[in-house]
Amino acid sequence: MRQELKANGYENVPARLSIVHAPDTIDMGAEPAKECRSKKGASIVVCADLVHKGEADAFVSAGHSGAAMVAALFGMGRIKGVQRPAIASPMPTYKGVSLLLDAGANADCKPIHLLQFAVMGSAYMQKVFDIPAPSVGMLSIGEEETKGNMLVKHTVPHMREIGVNFRGTVEGRDVNTGDTDVIVCDGFVGNIVLKMAEGLAKTMIRMIKREVKKRPLAVLGAILSLGAFKAVKKHTNPDSYGGAPLVGVNGVAIIAHGKSNETAIFNALRTAARLVEKDFIGDVASKMAALKPTFDAIEQEMHQEA
Repeated sequence: MRQELKANGYENVPARLSIVHAPDTIDMGAEPAKECRSKKGASIVVCADLVHKGEADAFVSAGHSGAAMVAALFGMGRIKGVQRPAIASPMPTYKGVSLLLDAGANADCKPIHLLQFAVMGSAYMQKVFDIPAPSVGMLSIGEEETKGNMLVKHTVPHMREIGVNFRGTVEGRDVNTGDTDVIVCDGFVGNIVLKMAEGLAKTMIRMIKREVKKRPLAVLGAILSLGAFKAVKKHTNPDSYGGAPLVGVNGVAIIAHGKSNETAIFNALRTAARLVEKDFIGDVASKMAALKPTFDAIEQEMHQEA
């Protein structure tokens, strides 16, 4: 690390930087929990421990995403009252950006988990994007609240009890319109939505390039429209957001893509710093404490119904 810094013009380590030894490496093909338990010197585990000890304010990783989640959960713990942390993925929309959660941390969820995701997602949009009262939607197979699976049907009636700006159920086509700020679902559905959106964006770009090349006049039009194409690419580029926060752990944690470039890492660091400055963790903790009686009552009611 010191040699690399020297090669980039730093004869000595700048005072604002600290180098912490992390000699172990997480095996990408191994089971994340086992790796984190056995390799205490891996950078992901070391980072989470630094945040837990108060020697760092935030955790940013572009490494093994599963290990990053495990390390953050094991190393920092959960915010009191949070049952399940969730991956909150920023999604580009026609009007700006929305937040999809859970995007893959919890394949199976209970209604109480989705209710807490809604609270944490709203807090995130307030802190990072300065939206005073973010609208919240429950992802389902129709706009009618009578539709959906049992998880959706059991969750929707309680959404109006937890103080979020709930607008009702939304469909998959609504994810990118920008009409809803926070979209809640279980991690199984959320991860499929996220990966499909990524694949569709890449496919559409390839299809447009292929069809333009077939037509000489279209090539001229594409040249004239280059500025517009670049603007759209920038808006839809995941590097613009840097990564997805793992909300619910007791510390700021950002999980970046394994193929992150310098722009993505910069934006991940910037988002982490903003969450620290805005006291996102403290805000979520206070909301969870205030809503504890409500959550307890909802769980008791569902237990009696079961």
